[in-house]
Amino acid sequence: MLVLCSVTGSPSHGRAVLPFARALGDAGHRVVVACPPDVAGVFDGAPVVVEPVLPTMADAAGHLGPVLARLGGPAALATLTPAEATTALLPTLFAGPQVTGSARALLALVRAHGVPDLVLRDGGETAGFLVAEHLGVPCVAAPSGAGNVLAPHVVADALTERREELGFAVPDDPAALHRWGRLDCMPQQFSLAEPQVALARAFRQDDQVTRGETVPGWVAALPGNRPLVLAGLGTAMPAMAGRAQRRAPVDPHAALRTVAEAASRLDAEVVLSTGGLPVDDLDLPPHVHPASWVPQPLLLQVADLFLTHGGYNGIREAVRHGVPLAVLPQFGDQEHNAGRVAELGLGSHCAPDAAEIAATCTRLLSDDDVRARIRSAQRAMLALPPVEDAVGVLEDLAARRVAVLAA
Repeated sequence: MLVLCSVTGSPSHGRAVLPFARALGDAGHRVVVACPPDVAGVFDGAPVVVEPVLPTMADAAGHLGPVLARLGGPAALATLTPAEATTALLPTLFAGPQVTGSARALLALVRAHGVPDLVLRDGGETAGFLVAEHLGVPCVAAPSGAGNVLAPHVVADALTERREELGFAVPDDPAALHRWGRLDCMPQQFSLAEPQVALARAFRQDDQVTRGETVPGWVAALPGNRPLVLAGLGTAMPAMAGRAQRRAPVDPHAALRTVAEAASRLDAEVVLSTGGLPVDDLDLPPHVHPASWVPQPLLLQVADLFLTHGGYNGIREAVRHGVPLAVLPQFGDQEHNAGRVAELGLGSHCAPDAAEIAATCTRLLSDDDVRARIRSAQRAMLALPPVEDAVGVLEDLAARRVAVLAA
């Protein structure tokens, strides 16, 4: 069968789709991946055709300017509750005007490659959903933090605007984002999804999403008699430090400084993943080791704690390796994720204060209850079927042997 994958945002969004796209390609199916140019490298070596035709995260963030202006600027945004901020920003980030252009780019790929039997989309990528709906083919969302909080009512009006711009018919239920079902890699009892989001068919988180990675030698040389903390802000925020920085909902440089200051206070070895943001102006002590990029899933296999912005990929990877989480959310789904991590007992939701973050990390490094809880989540994840088993399920869906992915 022919599978069209659509990915938006940052490289982390691509890594969420990669295991499923690779499994489909390995099974002999034709897989075409549409993504932003800065995400294309994620699929290097995978048995897929990459078409870098979709807009970047900076392009999408650029459309936030009018939204922020209507709210009264970034200062006014800070006064909103996380739920209010999500409702205000996510429709533009994931269903804004850029989606119309993305849908047209996907239609051009359909003309070039043929009508797909299945669309597999990043959970925050809605152009693929609209094109699949227009073509009448099944569409499934890959595991996604955005998908966990994009309840139908949040983007319904924006998606109807996009349909009208494209000349697409508006269906009877224009908000049915998951009428065919969705995929996840968290056990249902540890799901981070909003209650209004459809239940998912879950498969085990891949323990090494990118093949062939190794831990840097300097990490291997760190003393083994001290705790190891991995700290980082992911890839989406650094992506916003491009030309759309002034219109971005957060300042990634300020967030990195807060994390670095907290790391400096810890009695542990800290690997600080900067995402390429500069650290020359930071006075880092010897136990804090900055790196523009590290193989996160591999490092989590040997880490004692993960200080993270709360991206969904990182949370799943931490659970896969039984690593407690200290979550300092920045924007989008991350505030929601931080709250769920705390509710589930997998770690703590940190306030944006370096001293408080350091105190939380110190406590978590010796918290046996949190460690026991995340080990329970790890075992539940290990009981899930492997990603390769998703191929047969998706084949049945594409062939209409089943009407929807059962949870």
